[in-house]
Amino acid sequence: MLIARLIADPTSLGDNLARATQAIAERGWAVAGAGMLDFCTSVLEIEVIDADPAGLRAILDAHFPNSDLLLSDRIIETPRLFVSDMDSTMIAAECIDELADFAGLKERIAAITERAMQGELDFESALRERVGLLRDLPETAITQCLDERIRPMPGARTLVATLKSRGCHTVLVTGGFHAFADPVAEQLGFDRVVGNRLGITDGRLTGELVGGIVDSGVKKKVLLEETERLGPACISLATGDGANDIPMIEAATHGIAYYAKPKAREAADGWIDRGDLTAILELFGIPREDWVID
Repeated sequence: MLIARLIADPTSLGDNLARATQAIAERGWAVAGAGMLDFCTSVLEIEVIDADPAGLRAILDAHFPNSDLLLSDRIIETPRLFVSDMDSTMIAAECIDELADFAGLKERIAAITERAMQGELDFESALRERVGLLRDLPETAITQCLDERIRPMPGARTLVATLKSRGCHTVLVTGGFHAFADPVAEQLGFDRVVGNRLGITDGRLTGELVGGIVDSGVKKKVLLEETERLGPACISLATGDGANDIPMIEAATHGIAYYAKPKAREAADGWIDRGDLTAILELFGIPREDWVID
C-alpha cells in the first residue's frame, strides 16, 4: 500500500480529490481511505492499494497543482536523521552568486550556477571555475555577504529545532563553503556541517579550494554513513533543490524537493511547492502545538 500526504488549496480540495480518486480507479487501483489527519487538519492522507509510485505520483501531481506532498510505501514516522542542502533550501540565496556580486561577476557566475543546478554541467568543474573567478576578492566580502544577504528560509529554524526535539540528528551538507555553512548551521541549530573550503591567503581568496570537493557523491555518502551510525532501522529525511542533491534524496527513506529544479523534483518522494519549510513537519504529522518556535 502507498500512503500519500498532501497540502493543497482547500477551496478546490474536494473536487480535486474526486477527480484524483476517479483517475486512480481507472488505473485499476483501490483507494483504501482518504481524509484529513486528525492531528494536522491541513493535511490530506490518501491510502492506495496496488498502485505503482510513479503512476500515483503523476495522478496526484496532475490533480493537486501547487501542492506540498509526501508519498511513502511505509508508515510515515518522524525521521531520526535529517540531512539537508543549504543554498536555496535552508537559506534564501546561492552564496557563491551573492559573493560574486562583490566582485562584479554575479551575472556571469549565476549563469554557471544555474546550469550546474539543472544538471547541465559537471558539478566539480563548474565549482572550480566559479571559485577561480573570485581570485583576489577580499576575505571581508564573506563577512559582509553573510551580514547583508544570507537569510534563513521561512520555517528553517522551526523545522530543525522541532526535529531535534524529537531526537532527530541533523546535518547540513553543502556544495557551498564552510565560511557560510558554519554560521548558518549555528544559527539554525544543525548538529554537523559538511562543506567545501575556500583558499584564503593574506586576507584574499586564492581562487582555489582546500581539500576534497563536496559533490553529489559526498552528500549521499554522508547520509549513508550517518544512517549506518544510527542503526539499520534509522528513518532518514533528505531535502534539496538541485541536481547535486539527487543521489542524497534518492538514498534517503524520504526525499523531499524544496521548490526544486525539475530533475531534483522528479527524483524525490515528495515536494514543497506551496508552503514554507514547516510544511515538512505537517507532512510528517507533527501537530503545530508541538513545534519549537524561537
